[in-house]
Amino acid sequence: MLRDITIGQYYPTGSVIHRMDPRVKLFGTLVFLISVFAYKGIVGLAVVTLFLAAVIRISKVPFRYMVKGLRAIMVLMLITALFNLFLTPGEPLFQIWKLKITKEGIAAAVRMAIRLTYLILGTSLMTLTTTPNQLTDGLEKALRPLNKIHVPVHEIAMMMSIALRFIPILIEETDKIMKAQTARGANFDEGNIIQKAKSLVPLLVPLFISAFRRANDLAMAMEARCYCGGDGRTKMKPLRYQGLDYKAYAALILYLALLFVLRVVV
Repeated sequence: MLRDITIGQYYPTGSVIHRMDPRVKLFGTLVFLISVFAYKGIVGLAVVTLFLAAVIRISKVPFRYMVKGLRAIMVLMLITALFNLFLTPGEPLFQIWKLKITKEGIAAAVRMAIRLTYLILGTSLMTLTTTPNQLTDGLEKALRPLNKIHVPVHEIAMMMSIALRFIPILIEETDKIMKAQTARGANFDEGNIIQKAKSLVPLLVPLFISAFRRANDLAMAMEARCYCGGDGRTKMKPLRYQGLDYKAYAALILYLALLFVLRVVV
């Protein structure tokens, strides 16, 4: 289950998406997420689906690998769908105890499940095709104008990069601890909710200790190298837009224009 989490991992394939400027991918991900939650119609959802499928195909990242990341949020998707199913007012279809299932509730639950799925796929696609260093550089350069109002852009980008790097590390560490505890007789699957929560204590304590130790080692390494970011810091590979990036921006603009037309006409 833990190894199924794909957010924060990089999957090199050398595709066109991988070669794009990280600023293009950040902007494209933002546009895609806005479009997922801004349009409710079937036609608009179909356009969003085709766009996502096309980008996944171009990225050459195996679809099965991306779908694995959905297993980690199945509980969240189920809870969200149930809330929409039972709490959305409308035309009642049938009733379970004091909870009514409405026609509008079913539609809302399906829409929310699809949106959450696309949210995870779109976010995973960005991290799978972009290294943490590229994401840091792209985010820092895209938000550079905020430096004029004294926003610590470099520090924010660095924190996001470190967080993304720690995701696969902590997942691997958690898997190792679970296997070690299981070998000692621990059982994380049996019992009720309270018993399962108690069984996580032997897992969480060493995990937090390991996380703090890694964070301390990283801080000491950065301090020993006299690291200081911000003004005056140069890049070994400065970001520059290429022809491919301008074509990607044009495709995103056409995508937005098409959705806007559909929203007005349909």
